[in-house]
Amino acid sequence: MEVDVETSSAPTPMNTNESQYDENLKKKRKLTSPAWEHFKKMKVGGVMKAICDHCQKHLGAKSKNGTKHLLDHIAVFPMIKQRDTRQMLLKANSSSDGKCSSLDTYHFNPEVSRYELGRMIVLHEYPSSIVEHEEFRRYSNSLQPLFKVPSRNTIRADRFKMFEAEKHELQRVLESNSSRVAITTDMWTASNQKRGYMAITAHFIDESWVLEDQIMRFMYMPSPHDAENLGDALMECLLDWNIEPKLLTLTLDNCSTNDAMVNVMLDKLDKSLLLVNGKLLHMRCAAHILNLIVKEGLENLFGSGVERIRESIAFWTTTPKWLEKFEESVRHLNISCSKVLSLDIKTRWNSIYLMLSTALLYKDVFSWLRQREPQYRKLGPKLPSEED
Repeated sequence: MEVDVETSSAPTPMNTNESQYDENLKKKRKLTSPAWEHFKKMKVGGVMKAICDHCQKHLGAKSKNGTKHLLDHIAVFPMIKQRDTRQMLLKANSSSDGKCSSLDTYHFNPEVSRYELGRMIVLHEYPSSIVEHEEFRRYSNSLQPLFKVPSRNTIRADRFKMFEAEKHELQRVLESNSSRVAITTDMWTASNQKRGYMAITAHFIDESWVLEDQIMRFMYMPSPHDAENLGDALMECLLDWNIEPKLLTLTLDNCSTNDAMVNVMLDKLDKSLLLVNGKLLHMRCAAHILNLIVKEGLENLFGSGVERIRESIAFWTTTPKWLEKFEESVRHLNISCSKVLSLDIKTRWNSIYLMLSTALLYKDVFSWLRQREPQYRKLGPKLPSEED
């Protein structure tokens, strides 16, 4: 008996294991070509096709087809911004423990590299001329040949742009923040230039209850450094940053000039915006008061001995020649100490302790040189004694 078999155009079902294998393989494979940003991969009539997102055209999507024909197809659409695939690299994304957690594509952007270069120079206080050093340019070219190292003038201009951008962002934070702002300022004279500089810092609590410390201004202060000039400079900074309505306190060193400067500021500020009409505006620096106490205590304990030790250290550290002679004497006496002689800093009371503790290690060297170095003996009464 004949049996009629009805034929169908439907595809022959695949073996279950084979189908499962294909599904697992499909899940494991990741479409990395940029062509898949413009195509969807799906089965049409049992055949894998790539459907264009822009014209809905069906193109072959089997593995053996590759993606060159897909890239050629989207190249005809002028409205699509093409990527330079030659600049695509793999970038390792690190996890919190520092290990590589995933790989992602990286697109070289010269503007980002130029910004990071300027930021590095600012944070590490490198000279602008570093970009013109031959070895630096060679090193940069080995990392990314496509990056053109800018000139020192360009880097200098970029730094000013970075400053303006950071200033604008900080102004936005201060305006949106509801807390008041405490101001600290300090004035000092550079020993090598004999010029005065002033730093103004703002302290406030942000919306996340984190204490923020931001330098508002670092500037050169021409003479005279009297209350009127210092007050004008500080007032100009407050107005520039629009801090006057949120001003909390002014923390200053404990000296008569600063006392007079606060009176100048109170005459210029709107007292109705201040706490208790400005009675709590002036805060005296506790660290400076502690420094004065310790210095006076040391003078009472050691008298002029500290000054004589300071004069001896200054003598042996004046020139490289004298310092080298002192180090030769240390080696000659077989003193196993590598600490370097250093002078104290008037505004840091702990530096006096460091100066004295180092000098104490070399007391035999000072005595030995006193007998053998005529120039050192000329200090006369300024030489430290055994009692010192």
